[in-house]
Amino acid sequence: MPKAYWVGAHMTIKDPEKMKAYAEAAGPAIAAHGGRFLARGGRVASLEGFEQTRAVVTEFPSFEAAVECYNSDAYQAAHAKLDGGVDRDIFVVEGLE
Repeated sequence: MPKAYWVGAHMTIKDPEKMKAYAEAAGPAIAAHGGRFLARGGRVASLEGFEQTRAVVTEFPSFEAAVECYNSDAYQAAHAKLDGGVDRDIFVVEGLE
């Protein structure tokens, strides 16, 4: 079964305190679904398209696990802490076998 990856892009952090509260709650929710961060908050070079100021890549054991994590009560409670403090695009992409 191929792994899957959450990608967070086009991020603009408008309220660092809300982002911090989200991150503290989201980490355990993500880990509970087998997710692990591969890239988070490091250097980003925008080579084509939109300028990226921050990107996050999270690996999950499967596409289904990634989607289930996003829809879980624990992750949605963490997500609610953002409360407009961050603009971002989040998507899941299935990896190759």
